[in-house]
Amino acid sequence: MTKDQRLQSVIYCRVSSKGQKDEGHGLESQETRCRQYAALKGYDVVAVFPDTISGGGDFMKRPGMKALLAFLDAQPNERFVVIFDDLKRFARDTRFHFDLRDAFRQRKATIECLNFKIDDTPEGEFIETILAAQGALERKQNGRQVAQKMRARMENGFWVHMAPVGYAYRTIKGQGKVLVPHEPLAGIVREAFEGYAAGRFQSQGEVKRFFESFPDFPRSKAGHITFQRVGEILGQSLYTGYICSETYGLNWLKGQHEPLISIETFDKVQERRTGISKLPIRKDIGDDFVLRGFVVCGDCGVPFRSSWSKGRTRHYPYYLCQTKGCSSYGKSVARDKLEGEVGQIVRTLQPSEKMFELATRMFRDTWAQRAAMAVDMVKSGKEQLRGIEKRIEGLLGRVVDATNPTVIRTYEDKISELERDKLRLREQVASFVPEDGRLENLLELSLRFLSNPWKLWESGNITLQRTVLRLAFADRLEYDRNTGPRTPKTTLPFKVLEGFCTPLLGNGADDGT
Repeated sequence: MTKDQRLQSVIYCRVSSKGQKDEGHGLESQETRCRQYAALKGYDVVAVFPDTISGGGDFMKRPGMKALLAFLDAQPNERFVVIFDDLKRFARDTRFHFDLRDAFRQRKATIECLNFKIDDTPEGEFIETILAAQGALERKQNGRQVAQKMRARMENGFWVHMAPVGYAYRTIKGQGKVLVPHEPLAGIVREAFEGYAAGRFQSQGEVKRFFESFPDFPRSKAGHITFQRVGEILGQSLYTGYICSETYGLNWLKGQHEPLISIETFDKVQERRTGISKLPIRKDIGDDFVLRGFVVCGDCGVPFRSSWSKGRTRHYPYYLCQTKGCSSYGKSVARDKLEGEVGQIVRTLQPSEKMFELATRMFRDTWAQRAAMAVDMVKSGKEQLRGIEKRIEGLLGRVVDATNPTVIRTYEDKISELERDKLRLREQVASFVPEDGRLENLLELSLRFLSNPWKLWESGNITLQRTVLRLAFADRLEYDRNTGPRTPKTTLPFKVLEGFCTPLLGNGADDGT
């Protein structure tokens, strides 16, 4: 044929995963063989359409195949030959195979395969049907084998899905790919859980803002950290070191990976998440008002709102009461004034040096008492564990004797609940006895805060400032727009430090003891 008479052709190549593409397996060799075939036949290759996914047998789930069909639709008056190297690359599902054949037939395109002669005779269609059915069988068998291997690996305590934030896969000899903590993300996730469980973060919105303060924390394609991502992280039980999977019927199975948090911390977070819902963060307020939600109107007891008021040349920040019927309704207080007065209260919380030394001794004595009690607590915990195990054994016996599916399911749910209680109790028993050096670590952090909360406050970091408010004050601060802040209720550590002063001074001691 002359050059003008040569038929035009397109090549279709496919591998089952992006990994095969990245490793250079398949696509290039398929294209080379198809180009050699086209040259031998005298065809001009005008386009190549690759795919890196199987699509589960459905060709319309493959971007490359959709692009090929769109290419043919865009040139309805042209006749093309579609070349592929193996019948299994066409469609590994009997129904989809012939649906795709019809799709090409409607577009007046012919298909040619390197290892199989397409024949439209009844005999040829029969053989093609058998080969297509064989491909579908192999695909389903492969899928079943992969699912069985994944289930077996999960039952052995190895996570097989995408690594959650804070973990990464590492290949370990004899174990394969195992989840390991990935710093600094593991520390960030751990701090988020513990902060939310302890009340440092009052809402998932504050956890979101905490994540956003780290530039390297994973974000969406649009560059955001969504509330959905925050919820997925806080609801992921994998961080406790245990595996739960509805797909594989696994419930709190001990995993082979290192936990980031305790079961107790995880449960506290879930309780808070299912409690009273919090209002989302207002995008127009952001981090401009540190006292929003912490200061209430002295007349009505409702938290102040915050806003920016427009002046002649710039905007001015204010706190104000917006409770109708309140005598302070609509009255505003300048942000800098209110926050400055609260800052002065924080500044007065710093104890004297001798008071601080006394508090240090008090903490050490309390710690020693707790260590002495730990032995009895461990003994009591082990007795409770034995009681739970006996209850589980009893329920297992009832399950064996039961015939009603509803009754069996009820027993199984109760057993699952008791197993969860056993894990939690076992974790608590292990934590009763403090580790060596733990006192110094905890004491250093606690006393560093008690000695000078003002230092954290004056940093200007809104997260640290709100942490100071929650740790130092037992309740919201009341503020009167005429007289200023009222006497706050401090938390127990500061209340204890204040209490040392009164009786000692009454006995004639100098004010430094």
